[in-house]
Parts: sequence; structure tokens; C-alpha cells
Amino acid sequence: MAIVLGPNQYGKAENRVVRTQRDTPRHEIRDINVSSALRGDFSAAHLEGDQSAVLPTDTQKNTAYAYAKEQGLTSIEDYGLALARHYVDDVEPVQGARIEIEEFAWERVSIDGVEHDHTWVRRGQEVRLAAVTVEGTADAQQTWVTGGLKDLVILKSTGSEFHGFLTDPYTTLVPTTDRVMATSLVATWHYSSLDVDWEAAYAGVKNVLVRTFAEVHSLALQQTLFQMGKRVLEAYGFIAEVRLSAPNKHHFLYDLGRFGLENANEVFHADDRPYGLIQASVLRDDAPAAGPAWDAYTGLV
Repeated sequence: MAIVLGPNQYGKAENRVVRTQRDTPRHEIRDINVSSALRGDFSAAHLEGDQSAVLPTDTQKNTAYAYAKEQGLTSIEDYGLALARHYVDDVEPVQGARIEIEEFAWERVSIDGVEHDHTWVRRGQEVRLAAVTVEGTADAQQTWVTGGLKDLVILKSTGSEFHGFLTDPYTTLVPTTDRVMATSLVATWHYSSLDVDWEAAYAGVKNVLVRTFAEVHSLALQQTLFQMGKRVLEAYGFIAEVRLSAPNKHHFLYDLGRFGLENANEVFHADDRPYGLIQASVLRDDAPAAGPAWDAYTGLV
């Protein structure tokens, strides 16, 4: 029986890069966490300790910071594309590069109703995501881009039901026609085109997801997730597939009857674990292949 080296990659993970634009008195800021992973024939490094084909991970770190200056950071997708193409086009042993980016949002401080030019507070909402994979030589190159978000905590106090479910001797859950539904949403989407206004697309998709969560009278979180993905695809023809992962942040009605108090869906115990985890993909039946970045990035198979 032979023992052989399997698929492998290497890179620099979680480079924290903050880029400020100071060209005018009103500054701009982008705050990201970027990871790179390179693929190619690096077998000599694994089998013989030969590093001659290995671009150091420290160099990848430096490149992430240098490209924030040289290429700018107007959008994380364009920045990721520039990084990935640099590694594949300019570093001879590299046959594929994958860039994953998280972006943390800031909002301007407002003083007496006027936005300050160079002071921000961290906005405690979702984290924006992007993943870029580039493979092949310049004359036969393939590129895949996914966008997304995570940690979007969203809650509706009514408009959600859960009943008619399968039961067995261990079932204790009480059916309900009026419950709190809450989740910390992870959503990722695969672009079928690179001719996209990344900033507008992200804002638009987020708006569709949130609006659908609010508007759909839900008989199950699964139903809501499907409608969220469906409406994104209906709104944006350049998105081929949406994947959603939603932990059910349970809110259980607290028993106040013991104290002689009525509790008409007003007071709940927020139970963070264990939690139901609902995951789904919604796609066009003619959607192109999402590429090698997809499953590992989303955590869905």
C-alpha cells in the first residue's frame, strides 16, 4: 500500500488591514480581515522540505497590506480579485489562489446633527463576506466570486408559527401559531458575472433578505429561508445561487403563572444553546458550477 500526499494549500490567515482614504478633509475607512491560500505543485516542500517553490506566508501578509495601498479598497470584491490574480499571474508556481475577506462596518460620529469627517464608531451589525478564487493561466483562467454576510441577528415578535410537526415518545415541544422567530443569519451568494457593482449588489441583497424575513408569514424557518433565497434570485439575474445558514435563536415563553401573572406572548427566556440549525441552498436550475471556493467557504454541502 502506497502512502501519498493529497490535496494541499497554504497561505496567510486573518490579516487585519485598515485602509483610510485621506485625499480630502472628509476621510473614508475600510476595515477588513483577509486570508489567502495558494494552490499548486508544492509536493517538494511536503516530501523533501524543499522551499524553492514556496512564496512565504509572510510575503502574502505584506502583499495584503501593499495592495490595500496600490489597488485601493473601494470594494472587497475588487481587492480580492486583484490579490488572487496577482498570485496566479505573477508567481510562477501558483496555479490557483483563493482570497477570503471579512469586512467590519463603521459609521460616522454625528455631532449636533453633522457627520464628523474623520471619527467613527463601530457598527454592531453584520460582517460582510467575499471569497475570490482564480485558477489557471492568463489564456485559460477561471474566476469565481462569492459575496455574503454573517452575524446578521434578526428577530420578529410575531408572524411565525410552528405546528403539525412529527412527534414521537420523546417529543415535548408545544405547537404554536404565534411565536418569536430569531436567527443569526449567514448568507452567501455566487455571482455568475464579474460585471457587477459590488457595493450596490451587497446592499440590495441584504435589503431583500431582511425585507423577506419581515414580510413572510412563516410556518417554519425553512419556508422563510427558501423565500429569502428565491426573492434574491428574482431580483438579481447575475446571482446564480444563494446559500443560507440560520441557527434558530429560541425564545421560550416563560412560565409566569406560578406568580399569578398572565404571559400573553410578552416575556420570554432567550435560550442560546442548544439550537436548531437550518441550512438551505436556493438556485436556478440552469445555474453554472459555483467553483472550488464554494463549499469550503459556506460550510454547506
